[in-house]
Amino acid sequence: MNEHSIIIVGTGLAGLVAGYEAARAGKHVIFLDQENRANLGGQAFWSLGGLFYVASPEQKFMRITDSEALAWRDWENSAAYDDAPHDDWPRRWGREFVRFAAGEMRPYLKNLGLNVLPTVGWAERGAGDASGHGNSVPRFHLTWGTGPEVVRVFREPLEEFERQGRVEFHFRHQVDELIVDPTHHRITGVKGSVLEPCDDLERGAASPRGVVKHFELRGAAVVIATGGIGGNLDKVRASWPTQRWGTCPPELVRGVPAHVDGRGIDVAATAGAHLVNTDRMWHYPEGMTNWSPIWPDHGIRIIPGPSSLWLDASGTRLPTNLFPGSDNLAALSHIGRTGHGYSWFLLNQTIADKEFIFSGSEQNPDLTDKSFRKLAGKLSPGTHVAIRAFMDNGIDWCIAENLDDLVQQMNDLAPADAPSIEPAALRTVVEDRDSQLNNPFSKDIQVNYIRTARGFLGDRIVRCAPPHKLLDDAHGPLIAVRLKVLTRKTLGGIETDLDGQCLTDTGQPIPGLYACGEAAGFGGGGMHGKNALEGTFLGGCIHSGKRVGEALGAFGH
Repeated sequence: MNEHSIIIVGTGLAGLVAGYEAARAGKHVIFLDQENRANLGGQAFWSLGGLFYVASPEQKFMRITDSEALAWRDWENSAAYDDAPHDDWPRRWGREFVRFAAGEMRPYLKNLGLNVLPTVGWAERGAGDASGHGNSVPRFHLTWGTGPEVVRVFREPLEEFERQGRVEFHFRHQVDELIVDPTHHRITGVKGSVLEPCDDLERGAASPRGVVKHFELRGAAVVIATGGIGGNLDKVRASWPTQRWGTCPPELVRGVPAHVDGRGIDVAATAGAHLVNTDRMWHYPEGMTNWSPIWPDHGIRIIPGPSSLWLDASGTRLPTNLFPGSDNLAALSHIGRTGHGYSWFLLNQTIADKEFIFSGSEQNPDLTDKSFRKLAGKLSPGTHVAIRAFMDNGIDWCIAENLDDLVQQMNDLAPADAPSIEPAALRTVVEDRDSQLNNPFSKDIQVNYIRTARGFLGDRIVRCAPPHKLLDDAHGPLIAVRLKVLTRKTLGGIETDLDGQCLTDTGQPIPGLYACGEAAGFGGGGMHGKNALEGTFLGGCIHSGKRVGEALGAFGH
């Protein structure tokens, strides 16, 4: 170890990319992480591997017309940046990310050995307004190999650098504070605690916090790449924007491990880094409790197609345009304002088989294992193994042959203080919807959207069931899933310039201190603004990590 080393705190995707770029530029890189080596790659490992490419060959193959200009229009409409200083750097970062997504990102990752599926889709379709939130065209490119593959293409060269002595990894090293040189007002290193060993603990599991000893490490620069706050439910609740989203639900499920705790953000702030947009987050209203949890309160997100009925806790259909897969945060806000922290999907077996995808690399072994045989099985008629597992074991799933029995199960599953769903009222809602399937035209916006979606080949093949009546016995049984809010991403954070250098509250760079990934709101302290286009989280880590790594590679030259 030497004072010319680059210290990167965190071994998630953004940190790995920053370290990769710095190391290949000739810098000696030291990684510190509070978890064990099994967690290398962080949250990215658990992801489905969605990437936001613009004007890609895959889009052209699917006859999708896209452009950087259209993507930036969508981005700005979704971000709804404030005309205020706290959004100056985020806006610049957003603009640079869209350029990256439309240009360098795909060949950069392709050269590292990362491939995507030839089909392109929507994980979220938008608000139904050309000037509102959402992607105008499909831009969600699925990595062949999901999140573990995204991690692999950076992990393997870093492990080779490690064998060469150019990179060091120090796990179970928890950074507690930054060392500040008061004379030159720069960050010169870190202090922290070595936590008790847990080498055999599986990835994602909660780890012990016992301290074995303390350490101090000096370096030329420190990078905060510790992720966001999604695993720290107390911080999520404290940051909850009640004016925008209503009351925070009493029950939350975690979409990330508990060690995604916001510690690194706090450490940087204590050293003078400015935090902005801390009430901007990205959580999903379509979460459910994982029947086979890895971390505490482990939740899984349903990535739905458009056909399920979405109901609030009382059984009332959500407003127009808040159908599954439309506008994530608008649905979250509506559910929060009902005063009940949950909602329902009502569907049948045909819709579940065709339209449900569960987030997470572990929920999609066909894609994660890069198995064409398994993928062919997934696309074939029948119930996918992951869906069958939740049908058999999921505590949030109700299954019945008729609507009255289904409603009884839903009411039995609801919290004691929740409203009771009236069977007759819900039957009217379902029959009203089903009545719109007698003709090839309809007054129901969701039914019309289903038909429109099937006009796109990608949706017709893998994401959208043929329109049919929910109460048609040929498509049964009926299914209801109780949906909880699943915590995930931090959209605000440490304010940085375009090199990822942390800024003070007066906008001055802090020498020797950088941040990337979710800790920096993926760049600038919130490049997504108030909303986010799906597929931009992994890309945001890669882009911000790359910019920081390149800046560090030029450090001292």
